[in-house]
Amino acid sequence: MPVKLGVLGFAHGHVFAYGGKWAEDPSLGIEFTKGWDWDPVRKADGCAKLKMEEAADADEVLRSSDAVVISAETAFHAKLVELAAAAKKDIVCYKPMSLSMQEADCMVEAVEKNGVRFTLAYQMRMDPQNIKIKELIGSGAIGPVYQYRRRHGLSTHLWGNFADTWHNEKVLNRDIFADDSAHPIDMMNWIFGVPETVMCEMSTMDDPRIANDSGSALFKYKNGMIAQIDCNFSSCATEPTTEVYGKRGTILQYYGDAVSCHGMTRSGPGLKWIVNGDSDWTVSEIASPAVHGWRIANEYLMLGEFLRGERGPICSVYEGRDSLRMVLACYVSAREGRRVRIDDPAVYHV
Repeated sequence: MPVKLGVLGFAHGHVFAYGGKWAEDPSLGIEFTKGWDWDPVRKADGCAKLKMEEAADADEVLRSSDAVVISAETAFHAKLVELAAAAKKDIVCYKPMSLSMQEADCMVEAVEKNGVRFTLAYQMRMDPQNIKIKELIGSGAIGPVYQYRRRHGLSTHLWGNFADTWHNEKVLNRDIFADDSAHPIDMMNWIFGVPETVMCEMSTMDDPRIANDSGSALFKYKNGMIAQIDCNFSSCATEPTTEVYGKRGTILQYYGDAVSCHGMTRSGPGLKWIVNGDSDWTVSEIASPAVHGWRIANEYLMLGEFLRGERGPICSVYEGRDSLRMVLACYVSAREGRRVRIDDPAVYHV
């Protein structure tokens, strides 16, 4: 029997990319049922795209479904997760997990209390090259890692009306740094776990309506490893994405995000590594996609496995809360101009 899947909110458009795969191919075992959004225009448009029935409210979606994708604005995630968990539905929730640690705690409690299956849909955990990077690090191929850097960007200043979207409304999403730095920060958490401290600076460089479009965070781990996350959401083009420096070798990745992965001529492979003593780089057989949208659409594979019960969460509710804590610690550091412990209680008051 196919998994009957409902959608709660269409604000995050990624559901159309991977959801389109399920809608096109019934053999994948995912059948869309009903969709809801507080915005009637967006609800009608979203349901039409995924060939779903429109629901009058969230409860109607839950009554018709085995599982739900929650892709409403960030501000509504906690409440919708609580509703879905109480209805005993499996949950795929979009990022960021929530606006606050208090909301994240409520989500954890709801998942635990009701014993439901839950995953956050962090696309970087589902990217084949990123999975290979994690495998190389975990295998010890380059020895203990001494330094890690992930650069992540968007070209929001070229999108036309981005400043007028909900992404920049503090009550709905905080700002673009909270929204999108969550990706590389969660990837770091996925590979290395939670660090001890962070120092962060943020700036608004292009449009004052798009707050914190530039930021750098320097994390330090208990073993001394330094991890740097650099985000610029007004960047036009680049190539480098990830750098990993170990005792015995180096891993380099290119074309790993939207501003680096488009139709321009490429100067080399997307992923390569070298171990001390090798005569040359080893080039990964995993090719970089021509466009970043492929990565988003390709989520249908692992999210489908989760919904069909063939695998556990891509990112558990606990990992998601940890990643949110790391993001909010960046805000404490930038606001107060100090190094901040990730477990600092101040993250509850951002």
